[in-house]
Amino acid sequence: MKRVAMDRFIDTIEWIAAGFVGIVAANIFLAVILRNVFNFSIPDAFDFGRLLLGILIFWGIAATSYRGTHITVDLIWANVGPKYQRWIDVFATLVLLFVVAVQTYTLFDKVYGTYNDNVLTFDLRWPTWPFFAVAWIGDVSAVLLIAVRTYRLIFQPELMQEPQIKTAE
Repeated sequence: MKRVAMDRFIDTIEWIAAGFVGIVAANIFLAVILRNVFNFSIPDAFDFGRLLLGILIFWGIAATSYRGTHITVDLIWANVGPKYQRWIDVFATLVLLFVVAVQTYTLFDKVYGTYNDNVLTFDLRWPTWPFFAVAWIGDVSAVLLIAVRTYRLIFQPELMQEPQIKTAE
């Protein structure tokens, strides 16, 4: 039962990240179409675009970190046995956990700073700190998912195996 709840949590994080991909794409598409076809620009389209892209990056880190689908260098990993591959995976995931945890700490400082400095968008004068806060929540999600990945790599490695696709013969 625990595994099902955790997998739902992981899937939810991945769907949220996918949703931000759609939002960023829609923002860019609408801004370009309105600007080039109707000679109209969305107020703060540039600010929203860059802030949403920042959110997308941090939620994307969360989505790719658990599955291990981020960019990797497998030169050594591919040439050792399964036991050492697991050790390399655990070590690399622990390093990633440390780096992303430090990043999360520093990003919270950025959220707090933009809130205190009352940083606003250019046209509509909306506060930017909520965008930074949503990005920070994505980073917190990344830390949680990397911690789950680390736990599973150490104690439940069978849960980290890719599902085998059965073919009809």
